[in-house]
Amino acid sequence: MTTPSAQQQNQLSKRAAGVVGLAVACSRVLGLVREVVLAALFGKYATDVFYQAFRVPNLLRDLFAEGALSTAFITTFSKKIATEGDGSAWRLANKMATLTTVFMSLVTLLGVVFAPQLINILAGAWPSDKQALTLQLTQIMFPFILLVSLAALAMGMLNAKNVFGMPAMASSFFNLGSIVAGVSLGWWMDPHFGSRSLIGLSMGTLIGGLLQLVVQFPALWKVGFRLHLDFAWRDEGVRQILILMGPAVIAASAVQVNVMVNANFASHILGDGPVSWLQQSFRLMQLPLGIFGVAVGTVTLPVVSRFAAVQDLSGVRSTLSHGLRLAFLLTIPCAVGLIFFAEPIISLIYQRGEFAYFSTQQTAAALQFYAVGLVAYSGIKVLAPAFYALNRRNLPMMVSFFSIATNYLLNQVFTFQLGFGHRGLALSTSLVAIINFAILYLMMARHIEGLETRMLLKNLGKLALASLPLALVCVAANRWLFAGLATMAFLPKLVAVLGTIILAAAAFGISVALLRIEEVEDVLAIIRRKLGLRQ
Repeated sequence: MTTPSAQQQNQLSKRAAGVVGLAVACSRVLGLVREVVLAALFGKYATDVFYQAFRVPNLLRDLFAEGALSTAFITTFSKKIATEGDGSAWRLANKMATLTTVFMSLVTLLGVVFAPQLINILAGAWPSDKQALTLQLTQIMFPFILLVSLAALAMGMLNAKNVFGMPAMASSFFNLGSIVAGVSLGWWMDPHFGSRSLIGLSMGTLIGGLLQLVVQFPALWKVGFRLHLDFAWRDEGVRQILILMGPAVIAASAVQVNVMVNANFASHILGDGPVSWLQQSFRLMQLPLGIFGVAVGTVTLPVVSRFAAVQDLSGVRSTLSHGLRLAFLLTIPCAVGLIFFAEPIISLIYQRGEFAYFSTQQTAAALQFYAVGLVAYSGIKVLAPAFYALNRRNLPMMVSFFSIATNYLLNQVFTFQLGFGHRGLALSTSLVAIINFAILYLMMARHIEGLETRMLLKNLGKLALASLPLALVCVAANRWLFAGLATMAFLPKLVAVLGTIILAAAAFGISVALLRIEEVEDVLAIIRRKLGLRQ
């Protein structure tokens, strides 16, 4: 079977990245709406409990469903298509769907049974009333991992068939379902939105997970998938996926395990709030990461897998280097903006109801330190999955071992020795991401004989210069427009924030145009296509 050239694949990746970026943007915005609703309706006590209860199912989602399983399945499934055709690939998909259903059902059952031990580990220092409610919510939400694992398989099939829009939109249906169903059921159980209403919110999370799965069924049918239970798991394709999943579980765990460790540290800081401040700031940081970093990484993996299947290292090199440059162009201005403009953004989004100005300050402080690692996060999203396509599955695993240990050490230093509190937890996560990316980059460059490093460094220098006007706009706005942020009315705040963002984006856009950064034309081409303009 023939494989398109690197140039053709990169053109496809550009178009797909635009589709995924828009879909993920919708999902992230709905995710922020979900956070805003929680912050406004529930106090810090309730939101801390809910986030802690969702921590384990969410961690398993990132490790197994949208982490190891997704990466291993897309890699193997894409290679099957490239070397053996669609028929063989669909048979593999049915085997994995059956295996995933059986295995994740068992995991769900074990999770419900052993939830008390898990909660005791995660929140051992919490008061008994918090622990009891956290346990109940965790047991309710554990089936979420089964639903989202099957949704990840569906996404992998569609992405390998170059269908990216609906899989990326599926998470929007999760957020929409969890908001509508969760708030409705929560109000029904407790109109005052007390602790009992969190039971309804947890049920809404399951409804959202079910929607994330079923909305992909029509697209799956259209590309040719027909579900058949297949228990013949002694198959070479299944074996390859399971072999890849072992190291991938550990490699994909670095960021999420570190976030979970941070939550454990935060639960030992006196008073309610730190867990929620970290969760809300990390959610906001994930908005540009999802729109840009995840979008580029999502469309890069199937392309890299197809080139790797036919031993085309030149195509792998071109795809990865182009993906990194595009991801950096899109995330560097976002990181600078979040660092210099965090407080007005947090205030606009969250500051209402139970969420007071003090919480705005604390959440913004965490966001600034999380943003330090945003560019590295985006680079990891592009690089890490490529190791599995190249059959170098153990390398990311070893890096993750090192990263998790480093994060724990930095947490001890920043939080307790230096007294940075929850800000130190965010900073340690970012520093670990930077170290993780640097090691992965060096290993990948060595394995595929380069990653066009000179061009990448040249672009980074230009992007740093282009970001200076953006930072100046943010600093000036903080000084003159938001001096009275604590008591600023919503409408003037909205106008001022949007105006500052537009002006800052324009300053950055003019700068990158003057500096003639190559990937700018790729972004403009995507925008022109979405607007229906001729090139």
